[in-house]
Amino acid sequence: MPASPSTARAINDRLALRLLQQEGPLTAGQLKQLTGLSRPTVSDLVERLTVSGLIRVVGESGEQRRGPNARLYGIAADRAHLAALDVRTGGVLVLVSDLVGRVLAEVAVPIDAGSGTGPAVDQAVAAVEEAARKAGPDAWAGLHTVGIGAPGLVDPATGDLRDSSGLPAWHRSLVAALQRRLPKARITVENETNLAALAEQREGAARDRDTFVLLWLGHGVGAAVVLDGRLRRGASGGTGEIGFLPVPGTGSLPSATDCDGGFHALAGAAAIGALARHHGLAVGGPPDGPGAARVVAEAVAGVEADKASAAAGAEESAVGGERDRPAAEVDTAGAGAGSPAARFLDALADRLAIGAAAVTAILDPGCVVLGGEVGQAGGEVLAARVGARLSRMSPLATEVRAGALGGAAVLRGALLTARDRAQDELFAP
Repeated sequence: MPASPSTARAINDRLALRLLQQEGPLTAGQLKQLTGLSRPTVSDLVERLTVSGLIRVVGESGEQRRGPNARLYGIAADRAHLAALDVRTGGVLVLVSDLVGRVLAEVAVPIDAGSGTGPAVDQAVAAVEEAARKAGPDAWAGLHTVGIGAPGLVDPATGDLRDSSGLPAWHRSLVAALQRRLPKARITVENETNLAALAEQREGAARDRDTFVLLWLGHGVGAAVVLDGRLRRGASGGTGEIGFLPVPGTGSLPSATDCDGGFHALAGAAAIGALARHHGLAVGGPPDGPGAARVVAEAVAGVEADKASAAAGAEESAVGGERDRPAAEVDTAGAGAGSPAARFLDALADRLAIGAAAVTAILDPGCVVLGGEVGQAGGEVLAARVGARLSRMSPLATEVRAGALGGAAVLRGALLTARDRAQDELFAP
C-alpha cells in the first residue's frame, strides 16, 4: 500500500533534515542529488521546513554563483538548546550545545560528599544554569532536552536512577530538582557506561561495529553490551555490572552491596595503583580514574621509549649484511620486557583479560573496547597485551581495541542522547 501524501512528505522532510545534520549546509540541488527526489519535491520540502523554522538560508555556494539555486540551507541550530551532564561521585561536568550538537559552554563543579543532599543538588543545578547562561542569554529558559549520565542502575521501566550502594544520595534527587527548575525540558538519565558505549559506537573506536562490549576502566569498572546495534540493559537495568563478577585472585567474594571481592578489586583505580606500586612504579595523586590513567600512560611511555632506544641501538651496532636491513625489520619485540613498566602492564593485562574472557564466553561479541580514562591511556600497547592473552584463553576470535574517547565518552554520549531526543521531537511531522 503506497504512503499517503502527508506520510510521504513527512518521510522526505525527515530525510532532508538528517542529511543536513550529517553533511552540514546544502543547496537545493545537492539535496535533490542526495535524496533522489524530484526538483519540485525538493523545492516544496525546503519551503515547508523554512516556514516551520527548522532550516534557514545560511550562505551561498561558490564565489561565482548567485541566486536561489546557490542558497545554502542549514538546520536552525538555535531552535533549541541541549544540556549534557556527567554526574560523578565527587562532582558534575556540564556542557550546553545547540540543536546540531555544537558545544557552546562547559562547566565543571566539584561537590563535597559531606555537604548533604540538598546543598549538593543545589550546586549541581547551579552548574547547569551557569553553563546555560554562558551559552547565551536565552539558553537557560530554552533548554529543550537534558541528558544525564550517572553511575548505578537505571530502571528500564521507569527511567529512574535506582538506589545503589555506595553512591551519593544527591544523584537520585538531581533529576527531580532539574525538572522543577526546568518544567518544560525533557530530562533523561542513563547509566554512564552505556552512554560511553553509545559515544564510542557513533564517534569512537566502535564505529564499524554493530556488536561489541565496552569494558569501562576508570574509578570503577563496568561494561556495556551492544548486540546487533542495540544497547542491552537487562531485566533490571544491570547488564554490564562486571565489577560484581566473582574472579580468582581477590581473596574474597563480592556481596549484593559490595563489589570489592569481584572484578572491581582487580581492575578498579585503587587496584591499579596498588599493582603499580607493587612493581616499583611511582603513584601520585588520588586513587581515581584520572590518577590510574596517569600511571598507565607513564608505563606505556616508558615501554615505548625502551623500544625506540633498542631500535636505535640495534641500528647503530649492525654490521656487514645486517647494516643493510631496514630499521623497521630490527627485532625489538623484547625491548624493555623486563622493565618495571612492562611487568606492570603485563600484570594489568592479565587481570583485564579475565574480565574480557568472561564476557566473551557468554556473549561472543567479536570486539571488546577498553574504554574510560585507563583504556584510552593504555592505548594500543595495553589493548594488544589484553588481546594476546584473550586469544590464549578463549577459542572465540575477539578483537581488543583501545577506546578513543576516554573519560569524555560519558558526556559525549549524554549529549548525543539529548540531541537525538530533541531532533526526534522537533523533526516529527
